[in-house]
Amino acid sequence: MRLSQFHLHTSKETPADAEIVSHQLMLRAGLIRRLGSGLYTWTPLGLRVLRHVETVVREEMNRAGALEMLMPSIQPKELWEETGRWQKFGGQLLKIKDRKQADYVYGPTHEEVITDFARQELRSYKQLPLNFYQIQTKFRDEIRPRFGVMRAREFLMKDAYSFHLSPECLAQTYQVMFDAYSRIFTRLGLRFRAVNADTGAIGGSASHEFHVLADSGEDAIAFSDASDYAANIEMAEALALGGARGAASEDLRDAATPTQTTCEAVAELLGVALTQTVKTLALISEHGFTLALVRGDHAVNEIKLAKVPGLADYRMANDAEIAEHLGAQPGFLGPVKPLKPVYLIADRTVAQMADFIVGANRNGFHLQGVNWGRDLAEPDVVADIRNVVEGDPSPDGKGVLSIARGIEVGHVFQLGQKYAEAMNATVLDQNGKAQIMFMGCYGIGVSRIVAAAIEQNFDANGIRWPEAMAPWQVAVCVINPKNDAAVSAYADKLYADLQAKGLGVCLDDRGLRPGAMFGDIELIGIPHRVVVSDRGMQAGTLEYRHRSAEASENLSEAELMARLAG
Repeated sequence: MRLSQFHLHTSKETPADAEIVSHQLMLRAGLIRRLGSGLYTWTPLGLRVLRHVETVVREEMNRAGALEMLMPSIQPKELWEETGRWQKFGGQLLKIKDRKQADYVYGPTHEEVITDFARQELRSYKQLPLNFYQIQTKFRDEIRPRFGVMRAREFLMKDAYSFHLSPECLAQTYQVMFDAYSRIFTRLGLRFRAVNADTGAIGGSASHEFHVLADSGEDAIAFSDASDYAANIEMAEALALGGARGAASEDLRDAATPTQTTCEAVAELLGVALTQTVKTLALISEHGFTLALVRGDHAVNEIKLAKVPGLADYRMANDAEIAEHLGAQPGFLGPVKPLKPVYLIADRTVAQMADFIVGANRNGFHLQGVNWGRDLAEPDVVADIRNVVEGDPSPDGKGVLSIARGIEVGHVFQLGQKYAEAMNATVLDQNGKAQIMFMGCYGIGVSRIVAAAIEQNFDANGIRWPEAMAPWQVAVCVINPKNDAAVSAYADKLYADLQAKGLGVCLDDRGLRPGAMFGDIELIGIPHRVVVSDRGMQAGTLEYRHRSAEASENLSEAELMARLAG
């Protein structure tokens, strides 16, 4: 592509409303342009990158045996009512009406549509397993779109759905897709981790997320320093700390804490370790008024808490409910001698503690020297309800956990029979009986990968694309092309020769000054830059620089070709 015939519009200024590097650089490099809140136009330059990602995804999906199709983005309400998600999906579901006032949704995902397709098309177990996929625009009405295409309302996604007669067959395809995803992100040149994950609103029995590692990532992931264990912070198992519970060695006593309402403030006032304090959260659950206890230096994990039996739909207790059961204000609450019976959930670590500190259920006071069995009854439930922290033992018994930030770019689920059962998607089994199919679901955020790659690959001068994603692999930059016919002719020949070798090449024949031209090429992230100039031609060399190199080097044409071939 000759840049003199291409739309390339870069900017030196960093947009004021762009919060993260990928958003800033995608706007400065001219990859995207904002149309509205969470809505972006992909320019010709940006689309080249997007299509390169899409190509790798498509090639690996086809290699894994998936069949490409295309489903409507507008979906009828009736399908979503069958699965109960018309109401349950929440505010992200964009609901629209046609001219006849019939209800539709702009698809955020396609479980309902593909299940409807399967129940009409598939009749016999002999047709299974099958795996269908599409690459298509989705829409989720984010309450606060931000970070450019990282959290946009409209985005490009690859979603795949597999159908099986048995959970064993589903598990086999799940592994095939897991491996395909690993190949995709490896081919795209990304540093990533596959982690155990919560199934969330999609549902199902098992899932893994694929995260691109980047400091700007919204998700925290925990991984072992001595094994391949890795999990989303929502799923990482927190083991009990501190060993077996010790015997009581302190008397129960009041501690005046007139204004200290946090564990940190209480520990500082009393001159004790934060690890000797316990937080109390007041909830309303199926069990009625409920208290959840975690150590003072730990944070409650809401997803884990909701998985405790009877807490699926829990909510925080209000002030009136707290006063009725405990008689104190938040900040001074505890499990000792409540005014009314409470259901008590203790984190594993809290259940092992002795001589700990909790709120006294009296404003301005805490209790020291609290012990299980003596001062309060044993908990009704002991469960893992906290987030892991750096240095926790790995759940697999190998090493300790580290915490890193990640950007989720892929997610695979074993859905089981959730959707097929709701929509009566069956096939006849070997005995001629109707069998509800098992399903898998596999998603990749194609447009999000572009932003995630930038978050992992940039410097002060701009983007540093992995080679598979770059809009072009090589930029041939021509110095003074309009005033030197020989230089221009040689650049044209080099451009053609590189294309003949199968390389993606752009020819910068715009006639810009070297500084401005090189600045653009670095900003848009072309991996290889070759400069054709009169001085170089006289010396029989070309100036070559890799995007990540500190300096350029002079190579003969043969040396250049060998370098680029490698």
